[in-house]
Amino acid sequence: MKPCEVNVTSETGRLRAVLLHRPGVEIERMTPMNCAHALYSDILDKMNVDIEYNRFRGVLEHWAQVYYVEDILQELLKDEKVREHLVTESVFNYGHRPIKLSGNTNDRLAEELMGMDDAKLARVLIQGYENPQWEGITDNRYLLEPLYNLLFTRDASATIYNRVLINSMSFEVRERESLIYEAIFRHFFGVETMNAANWNPKARTEGGDIHIASPDLLVVGEGVRTNAKGIEYLVQQFAREREKFHIIVQELPREPESFIHLDMVFTFLGKHQCMAFEPMLRKQGLFAGKDTTLISINNGKVSYRQVKDILAGLRHLEWDIEPIFGGGYDPWVQLREQWHSGANFFSLGDGKVLGYRRNAYTIEALDKAGFAVLQAKDIVEDKVKMDDYEKFVAVFPASELPRAGGGARCMTMPILRD
Repeated sequence: MKPCEVNVTSETGRLRAVLLHRPGVEIERMTPMNCAHALYSDILDKMNVDIEYNRFRGVLEHWAQVYYVEDILQELLKDEKVREHLVTESVFNYGHRPIKLSGNTNDRLAEELMGMDDAKLARVLIQGYENPQWEGITDNRYLLEPLYNLLFTRDASATIYNRVLINSMSFEVRERESLIYEAIFRHFFGVETMNAANWNPKARTEGGDIHIASPDLLVVGEGVRTNAKGIEYLVQQFAREREKFHIIVQELPREPESFIHLDMVFTFLGKHQCMAFEPMLRKQGLFAGKDTTLISINNGKVSYRQVKDILAGLRHLEWDIEPIFGGGYDPWVQLREQWHSGANFFSLGDGKVLGYRRNAYTIEALDKAGFAVLQAKDIVEDKVKMDDYEKFVAVFPASELPRAGGGARCMTMPILRD
């Protein structure tokens, strides 16, 4: 396993390498009592999750180099300094763990973890470490909490051009994910990392809100996960580095949880097409009164302009793009399919996308817009070749995965695109 170059200059350049995490035991360590704490609205059936995820990753493995978090982590743990850093930070600097025992519990836990072999420690850092004193009648089961959300590799890190933004997560249950990604990108890929929280402890960013539109344009969501301070960090960073740069910011509703990131209502399908939740563009319903702001950087000077919507902001920058509406044109269906990540497509290339089959009206809208509908099963079994199609949507079955609160874009962290 060798590292590749890290560089992403658009959402739709041909994908060459991507980082995934196969859902593991950690998602079975949720109960109805702790799933809300884990940021899930329900508990998942692992057997069906595996079936669905294997179709998803099978498509990606037929298209690009796929790296897996646990495999890289296990490799990194051979380095004693990296191992010690990850164990120390996980045990001593994440005091929000649900377990608090008397005595030198943290010291004992760190010693136990340091004595594990590389494979076991990699699993424990992801799946959690059980409290040996747990009696089965309380919720204090884990000394090291499982990373329930690690399958959403997009959130805790984001490739922005030739660097990686290590995201400052909004919820404590996800903070250790960033620790793992920092190690992966610094020590395996050898790339420069950024972190908004190092600039301001109150700054928050998450990858689902950050879209790399072009070499000089980001489209960013501002809501419950990425805040104004986090966006200010990006503005100041690029104001120092670029003569000209733009950021379009779309304000998102704070609830319900289906609007947590911009990619739940807007994704690029190609250079001139996007998938959008129509009420966001119309500023209707929960999006009434939500601002869209074009931030422009010109020789260090930053200016702000209110625009009608994301498409108007893009047009102001001489970029015309056609929206395809998730859920078609029925507002009730739009709400239903948005809830299950109907807008959350992942681009494999210009006009080549991957998403959930269950959002039938959204897939129908893509079909009418000229996207060939390809079944993941046929791709994985080599019955269909994606390169034979100029435009396509590869669809994979999903009943359990959408209940975790994300889609194909959430589960992919692109590392290299053309």
